[in-house]
This record gives sequence, C-alpha cells and structure tokens, in this order.
Amino acid sequence: MSLFRQILFTAAVAGFIGGVLLTLLQNIGSIGVVPLILEAETYENASSDAAAAHSHEHEHGAEAWAPEDGAERLIYTLMTNTLMAVGFALMLGAGFALAGGANTKRGLLWGLAGFASFMLAPSLGLPPEVPGTEAAALADRQVWWWATVLATGSGIALLVYGRRIPFYVLAAALIVAPHVIGAPQPVAHGGLAPESLAREFILVVMVTMLLFWLALGALSGFFYKRFSAA
Repeated sequence: MSLFRQILFTAAVAGFIGGVLLTLLQNIGSIGVVPLILEAETYENASSDAAAAHSHEHEHGAEAWAPEDGAERLIYTLMTNTLMAVGFALMLGAGFALAGGANTKRGLLWGLAGFASFMLAPSLGLPPEVPGTEAAALADRQVWWWATVLATGSGIALLVYGRRIPFYVLAAALIVAPHVIGAPQPVAHGGLAPESLAREFILVVMVTMLLFWLALGALSGFFYKRFSAA
C-alpha cells in the first residue's frame, strides 16, 4: 500500500471510530457535554424571550435555523465530530509518516500531544464556554487560538526531537509566549448560565476531549501500523 493510501485509510477508519466515540461521550446521561449545553441554552432562550417580549421583536424577526433537539441534533453532531476526527487523524498520519512510523503506544503519546496543543493550552486562556457567555471578538479569539496551537505544537516537537539545550529553550519560549501575550478578553466577564454550570462544563469538556484524543491517537497508531503491512 502506498504511503498516501496508508494515511488516508488510517484517517478514515480511526476518524470514523473517533467521531462515534466522541459523540457517545458527549451524550452520556446528564453529565455529557450536550446535556450541559442544552441546560445552558434554557437560560439563553429565557433571556432572549424576555427581551423579545419587552421590545416586541418577536413580531418582526425571524429565528436562525438550528437542528431540532433529539435525533436531528444527534445526527448533525455525529457528522461534525466525524469530519473533525478524520481531519485530526489525517494530521496524525502525516506526522507518523514524517516520524518514520507508529504503533498504538506511539499513537497514544501523539494523541496526548494533540490534546495539549489543540485543547489544554488554548483553554488556559480561552476556556470552553457555555451558550450565553460573554466573549471577546470572534476574530481576535480565533487568531490567538491558532497561534497558541501552532506555538504549543511546535514547542512539543522541539522538546521531543530537538535534543539540544537551545531547542529546549526555544520550545519553552514558544509554549509560554501566547500566555504571556494573553488571550483576548471580553469587556465584562460573566454569562446567563450559573457559574456552577459554566465550571462543570469546562471540566466535562476537558475530560471528554482528553479521552477523545487519547483514543484517536491510539487508533491512528494502530491502524497506521496495520495498513503498513497491507
């Protein structure tokens, strides 16, 4: 099997399984990410309804489309999660190729690095937010988020493959720099949902994404090695 097909097949299989797993984790009982989002939306909707009733905007404005709760929302969530997982698995597969191969154990470590780069480091400045939370301008947050991901990922790579003190110093500087600069912040902090719900949401999202990244990394490493022998 060619290297391109190996990476593609790895991403397709690992990404599909990872997307299904993430969707299941997000919908666990009353403590999953989705149930917490739905709970937070009740506060947001109540506020919107009150504002509309006060100003009579409900007589003139059209509501934005959103998937219905239940099966429709679950299907859209599954599709989105799977596409995201396949994209991340493609990145992992390309990294495996550059690193000279992979297995389940190495994939697990790469998954941990992915979590640190794409979730943990950005969340130190921009933690996961429930609906109705005050936030800075979207463009500013996106720029800082991507800069943090790239800096953290590059720093981890230098720590693992640099093997010289100057590279270690550069790695530390890259990892710390986004947080020294600071993430963009809203004019006023707070939101419509209770603080306890917002804190629970952050914890649940972090644990969910850690499990997702570890699983995706291990699956990608396993299937990369398996398809290399095909």
